[in-house]
Amino acid sequence: MSKRVLISGASVSGPSLAYWLVRQGWDVTVVERAPRLRADGYAVDFRGDALGLLEDMGILDEVRGHETHMLGTDLIDADGVRTGELPAEAFAGELEVPKPDLTRILHRITADDVHYVFDDSISALAQDGTGVHVEFERGRPADFDLAVGADGVYSTVRRLAFGPHQEFVKHLGMSGAYFTTANHLGLDHRGLLYTAPGHAVYTFSSDDPDRLKVSLSFATDSADVDRLDRARQEDLARAACADAGWEVPHLLKEMTAATDYFFASACQVELDRWSDGRVVLVGDAGYCAAPTSGMGTSQALIGAHTLAARLARHGGDHTTAFCEYEKQLRPYVAANQEIGREGAKRFGA
Repeated sequence: MSKRVLISGASVSGPSLAYWLVRQGWDVTVVERAPRLRADGYAVDFRGDALGLLEDMGILDEVRGHETHMLGTDLIDADGVRTGELPAEAFAGELEVPKPDLTRILHRITADDVHYVFDDSISALAQDGTGVHVEFERGRPADFDLAVGADGVYSTVRRLAFGPHQEFVKHLGMSGAYFTTANHLGLDHRGLLYTAPGHAVYTFSSDDPDRLKVSLSFATDSADVDRLDRARQEDLARAACADAGWEVPHLLKEMTAATDYFFASACQVELDRWSDGRVVLVGDAGYCAAPTSGMGTSQALIGAHTLAARLARHGGDHTTAFCEYEKQLRPYVAANQEIGREGAKRFGA
């Protein structure tokens, strides 16, 4: 009988891991809190070995078909005067695509072989020498050989198996509101970046010429602001950017009207170990490098492949596989997290 694995999270690292494990003969279930595939999120980019993995998965050409084709970003001052330029690869890496397109592709190539459960989440984990007993918020309890947390910075699996978020989520000093509005700046596959002490504003237009994507980032003391309601988050953004120049007053008004608003802090996840018995973490749940690293998606793909490859090498012996997975990946993660910390400093955090 095939070994059973439960993966929490249907974004990037979860379906990627599912893809590789199915090919090893695992019986894979992916549980996702959202009621359907998430349609939110801005563009994600790929760098280095991640491109080779997309090719190995047979989807590189399809992913390239959704490339944003960004041309670069102009640096501007408080009066909107151009002061410099960043090349396209500064934000877009070697290949950039809208995140919803990537998650849709990853789901499509795994949907026939993986049991996806949406609109549910794990409520309890209990493991022994034979497996992991999992209870769900909505579904019936079930037993698995392994459980994987691929459920992001605020991972439910990590909280249940390792401890509260506060122990592992390290705030990098900045948070941001993200939304789209009408492209009143007339941007065409270009971005504008305005930075000042305590805040940074990045706007760009890529896949939809009529829409402007906006990131309003500002200095904060704690990632706890992620848990506030939208009204209080907006109040923080307005207070932080009250004296900002350029188009910021107008963008603050558009923020309140936006229907696709979301809010997130720049954080890293740091743990002494990424596994506990039969439970293991992959992607942002175990080692988020922060959005300012530009490495999150590549790291998710590489982490998932590394974990699957070690399980294959050791015939499903999770103890040895988890140890080698961590030993191989930690230097790569450490380098990316350093990039993330330096990136946050450049944005005024």
